[in-house]
Amino acid sequence: MKSNQKLARFFSLHLPLAFILLVTLFPFYWTLVIALKREGDIMKLPLQYLPNPPTLANFIETWNTVGFAVYFRNSIIVSVISVVFIVFCSILIGYALSRFQFRGKQLMMLLLLCTQFIPAIMLLIPLFIIFRNLGLISNLSSLIVAYTTFQLPFNAVLMRGFVKNVPYDIEEAAMIDGCNRLQGIFHVVLPVLLPGIVASAAFAFISCWNEFIFALMFISRNDLFTIPVALNSMQGEYDINYGYLAAGSIIAMIPPFLLFAYVQKYLVQGLSAGSVKG
Repeated sequence: MKSNQKLARFFSLHLPLAFILLVTLFPFYWTLVIALKREGDIMKLPLQYLPNPPTLANFIETWNTVGFAVYFRNSIIVSVISVVFIVFCSILIGYALSRFQFRGKQLMMLLLLCTQFIPAIMLLIPLFIIFRNLGLISNLSSLIVAYTTFQLPFNAVLMRGFVKNVPYDIEEAAMIDGCNRLQGIFHVVLPVLLPGIVASAAFAFISCWNEFIFALMFISRNDLFTIPVALNSMQGEYDINYGYLAAGSIIAMIPPFLLFAYVQKYLVQGLSAGSVKG
């Protein structure tokens, strides 16, 4: 009986999950294989499912010759600065929505959530005109402003759930001991909010790192391209160097992969804390 249950469990659970995992991971595997192949072996028939011999030439050429080091630096600058602004502002907004009662609070929350229903592409032309008048076209500051603006509403509502889960009693105890409200936020609330802050920062970083439309429209100088735009520009009109493109894609995946590998324990705690009703 137990063997039949194990067999049924294998076919109903383990086998479908293994198939889904295979389908999900195969594109990443194939990208890595192409990146490690020599240029003449990429389109060679029959297809080789392992690089023979493997080479790092595509990575070296992409980083040095194609200029991926500059694109990588631009993406890091834009993403990190945007995340700092997003997290700082979302903490303050989330705290206000959680701790204070004021007229229009529910309407404000509703409007914050409704902003997520607006497709970003609808605002490209107005934003382009605004940034052009401000002299921010082909300036990384335009991306930082745009990313912070579009990521802030969701993260503010998310942070409200995290703050709501922190007992107000510990803040009151800190105020009795002499802390003002701002000191209470930074010395009492923030340490407890660490998992939620990490979760919010991780999602904001990934969104900023992968964003393509704004970066394509607002940046025209090659030396200011972010990684998504750089990868798009590597597809020529008549020719595509698949080795360079695959190597660039692998390089682009490294920061998100390392980030989630490091913060995964905080990520689960933060999402669980933010899911509390109220």
